[in-house]
Amino acid sequence: MTTAAYTYTPVTGLVGDASLPDHFLPYKTLQALPELWPLLAQRHGDVIALDAPYEDPATCITYSELYQRIQRFAAGLQALGVIHGDRVALFADNSPRWLIADQGSMMAGAINVVRSGTADAQELLYILRDSGSTLLLVENLATLQKLQAGLAETMVRTVVLLSTESPELEGFALRLLNFSQVFHEGQYGTVRTVAIAPTDLATLMYTSGTTGQPKGVMVTHGGLLSQIVNLWAIVQPNVGDRTLSILPIWHAYERVAEYFLFAAGCTQTYTNLRHFKNDLKRCKPHYMIAVPRIWEGFYEGVQKQLRDAPAKKRRLAQFFLSVGRQYVLQRRLLTGLSLTNPNPTGWEKFVARLQTALLKPLYRLGEAKVYRKIREATGGEIKQIISGGGALAPHLDTFYEVIGLEVLVGYGLTETAVVLTARRYWANLRGSAGRPIPDTAIKIVDPDTKAQMAFGQKGLVLAKGPQVMKGYYNKPEATAQVLDSEGWFDTGDLGYLTANGDLVLTGRQKDTIVLSNGENIEPQPVEDACLRSAYIDQIMLVGQDQKALGALIVPNLDALEQWATAKGYRLQLPDRPSPQGVGELITLESKVVQDLYRHELLREVQNRPGYRPDDRIATFRFILEPFTIENGLLTQTLKIRRHVVSDRYHDMINGMFE
Repeated sequence: MTTAAYTYTPVTGLVGDASLPDHFLPYKTLQALPELWPLLAQRHGDVIALDAPYEDPATCITYSELYQRIQRFAAGLQALGVIHGDRVALFADNSPRWLIADQGSMMAGAINVVRSGTADAQELLYILRDSGSTLLLVENLATLQKLQAGLAETMVRTVVLLSTESPELEGFALRLLNFSQVFHEGQYGTVRTVAIAPTDLATLMYTSGTTGQPKGVMVTHGGLLSQIVNLWAIVQPNVGDRTLSILPIWHAYERVAEYFLFAAGCTQTYTNLRHFKNDLKRCKPHYMIAVPRIWEGFYEGVQKQLRDAPAKKRRLAQFFLSVGRQYVLQRRLLTGLSLTNPNPTGWEKFVARLQTALLKPLYRLGEAKVYRKIREATGGEIKQIISGGGALAPHLDTFYEVIGLEVLVGYGLTETAVVLTARRYWANLRGSAGRPIPDTAIKIVDPDTKAQMAFGQKGLVLAKGPQVMKGYYNKPEATAQVLDSEGWFDTGDLGYLTANGDLVLTGRQKDTIVLSNGENIEPQPVEDACLRSAYIDQIMLVGQDQKALGALIVPNLDALEQWATAKGYRLQLPDRPSPQGVGELITLESKVVQDLYRHELLREVQNRPGYRPDDRIATFRFILEPFTIENGLLTQTLKIRRHVVSDRYHDMINGMFE
């Protein structure tokens, strides 16, 4: 039996990874990430690198200007005393100044330490102490004020505001400057060349701390440069292609994606949730980097528009979406890209060929009538969507395939800075996380014995490659728990490899729910199935050590109200005025509402590939407060912080099993 250790070797041509273009070849010889910028300024000097329309004032920077500003900021930091190996903390959020500070600090020879400026003050102070940072780059005075009382317990001696606010703070004993003053310091000299090796640390990226104190992930210059070179195998942007950036820039996924897109000469526009929909239409991006929740939100917006549309238009759209779903599912089977049936029989292929031939005219009509119009909401020029930071639910994968938007799902962790595997447009196995990128190996082992598993067998995912971290900063014991002597990194994820080397993730080892009968349940796939229901906005499974699963559900109240009205009910919701009109008054606790959700949960779970009786959700409770970043129930990449939700709703969870 063949064991599953897979290193992907690129194959050039129509059915393989793209070979590196001439303008990427010099990147293979670079020693440090900041060496990228003079090459880009020389090659793409007049191309717009960054567009930040919501900065005050709005900012638009060419590659030449960006390189000059990075140089000048680096010279300013060196004038302030920054030397090779110093740790410089960067606590701020998306803006061109973040990128200038990030690359300027690296060019000055420092190891930067990044985190959001909106993170909890105690977490930021812990990071300062743990990293030994001596200089702090902070977003503004408000962020500095929340840290002020604890700075005396750190090694910070100089603070730089990335704003242009007056650097004055009552009772502040440390040296304090603003962004303009650092630029002023840098105008008097050129950057002193710092000898940096590929094995030198470039940055410390701290984990989110969802399961304890955050750990500093040590990422090297060579690791980041390997991503820039090897991501070309996944996407091949043209110089000047437009990208729309919405994720936190300090997060490993967005950060590495931006470095790669800059290396390709793209123009990046910074947006936010408030302006995202309008910016899609205004910017008409060619590429979008985002997390599943963004694509889920777009899908929900389409579904809401359909619910609000006139009946005739709604039925027409639903018909063509249904036809499209049947068509793409049969096409997957015919082309060997069906995860649920990877080895169809000759008869199954014959049926698939017949059905695709019959459905193709309707699918083309659906393109003219429905699919193209949905794509127009994204600007109409997207070449590829890159999704990462979590699993994409199967119904979303199918929806985007139907409407003709190519979604390439990637997989990685902060500790692997960041991409390990990704789907290719020429072998887009929906439901998988794709194949390893070049120079990266994946193997599956038994979680207990660490014995290597065969292709197709589920186990623990281990990874090896130049992008894998050197370890956790100042934490040798924690490092030894996840990195072995041969360099294999324990991802903590569960999954299996297909015969073609595609990685299929089935859950997180630490998220596994163990029922009282000993059955292990991976919550993510079941939750993804439940999210197909129009009446469910968010869901989290619970049930550790219980006889059956339970769920906390954030209901879609708009869809629920429409259902109630159509059924002749008046739905009374907490903290809302009593509904007017005739009909029986019902609440979320009414039997008809409870029965609706039981039916929805049962249908979606049973329709999930690989359904087992233990997957059934026996009990549930409604939560009217959505899981958000602001209330601490989602991470910055929009994943549910399961232990936080469990703690907050401890009594409710216990009550549902009594």
